[in-house]
Amino acid sequence: MTERLTIYDTTLRDGQQTQGVQFSTEEKQQIAHALDALGVDYIEGGWPGANPTDNAFFEAAPQTTARLTAFGMTKRPGISAQNDDVLAAVLNAGTKSVCIVGKTHEFHVTKALGITLDENLTLLRESIAHLVASGREALFDAEHFFDGYKANPDYALSCLKTVLEAGARWIVICDTNGGTLPAEVGRITAEVIAAGIPGDHLGIHTHDDTENAVACTLAAVDAGARQIQGTLNGLGERCGNANLTTLIPILLLKEPYASRFETGITTKALSGLTRTSRMLDEILNRVPHKQAGFVGASAFAHKAGLHASAIAKDPTTYEHIDPALVGNARIIPMSNQAGQSNLRKRLTEAGLHVDKGDPALGRILEAVKAREAEGYAYDTAQASFELLAREALGQMPELFEVKRYRVTVERRKNKYDKMVSLSEAVVVVKVDGEKRQSVSESMDEVGSDRGPVNALAKALAKDLGQYSSMIEDMRLVDFKVRITQGGTEAVTRVIIDSEDGQGNRWSTVGVSANIVDASFEALLDAIRWKLVRDLKGPKG
Repeated sequence: MTERLTIYDTTLRDGQQTQGVQFSTEEKQQIAHALDALGVDYIEGGWPGANPTDNAFFEAAPQTTARLTAFGMTKRPGISAQNDDVLAAVLNAGTKSVCIVGKTHEFHVTKALGITLDENLTLLRESIAHLVASGREALFDAEHFFDGYKANPDYALSCLKTVLEAGARWIVICDTNGGTLPAEVGRITAEVIAAGIPGDHLGIHTHDDTENAVACTLAAVDAGARQIQGTLNGLGERCGNANLTTLIPILLLKEPYASRFETGITTKALSGLTRTSRMLDEILNRVPHKQAGFVGASAFAHKAGLHASAIAKDPTTYEHIDPALVGNARIIPMSNQAGQSNLRKRLTEAGLHVDKGDPALGRILEAVKAREAEGYAYDTAQASFELLAREALGQMPELFEVKRYRVTVERRKNKYDKMVSLSEAVVVVKVDGEKRQSVSESMDEVGSDRGPVNALAKALAKDLGQYSSMIEDMRLVDFKVRITQGGTEAVTRVIIDSEDGQGNRWSTVGVSANIVDASFEALLDAIRWKLVRDLKGPKG
């Protein structure tokens, strides 16, 4: 018999407490629909009354199969639960489930609230009872529980028993400061259950300050907790919360969890996990973490030639799961550690067929190694590698030729007598048999300079004749610069990430002692790769 694990997502509330993260109402609705499609059981939408965005979200609450939950806190001392405006705002959100946070650590009761331990028990009891009397499913987040339990286990447990008796459906023990380690979380969780809190009423909420949030959550599940709380991509206060994009595939694919438990997440939904993870990063306008487990771009990347050779024979030699299970993909990047088996695999993925033993393989491999010695990096710039290989194989179509370019940066005063920068680029290309000159300034919609590289990108894409319409949906999403040598011999490497309206994303590299030249080389490769793929298709 399998047991049910309940998954509670708090991306829209606790995740929004991440430094630099602020969702709009529309973005919160988009994320809520994605979470619902994934199959989580609860979606914590925010704190009604705390800010206009959360108020607007609950006023236009999305229709979800998951239980939409409003978050708040216990009533304040000296005010009845019926007259507390904070509790009223949470109830007025209209959700069937309500989660409130309360104190369980005696230090916080006496210092933060300034009341007695018994008075705090009254706050907990009356707040939960009021939610239940209002017809809501009541959840209780036991703030600082693990620290409180270690300081005074009897009092911390009395808080949990009080809310259980008052009618709380779920009691969530929280490692609010994120300092408790997995073995201790497991031991304390087991002791809580032994003290009379049923495991099927007990949840776990961990933070990642020691980078153990996922391990602590699993330790609590091992000990008997049956609700887990977390966020997509591990968003959250300080170092973040338990990462659901890691926990979910562990629960569904790894033993003993896969055979012992069931969740509301199906195999089909799991295959969309990588897409959901990257959708969130797109909303946040940040680059996805490549080394993220399961969903990272490097999670199934095999750089060493020895690894790639074994992977070609049997992927399980160096992969713990099939990447397709979580919607990810295997990558065989090119580098100076690559062998011919690695090279042939990468060429095949690019739609370039080369027979085993073909002399071209040796030429391409030597070219890669020679260029990486100059500072190029093809393990992350797959698109530039493909272009290099096509040229070596004589399979690179003639598209356009850059005859010359110039970029200038000027500092001058604007009409407000403030010193500002203005970048201007001129690019001359030969396309369709004729020369074309394009000029572009790097200004955004409010008149701010976006820099010389932006000016170059706009000028280069401005007039490419028959190819102009093919790159209209293309945009640059990341720009990374590294100095590969120091002193007067410094060499600059630029990596550019691009994407288009079809969901394709690719990386290109440029290297030069001049950062503008390196950037322009990477820009050229980005456009050329886009044109080659659209002209010839993914199979070449």
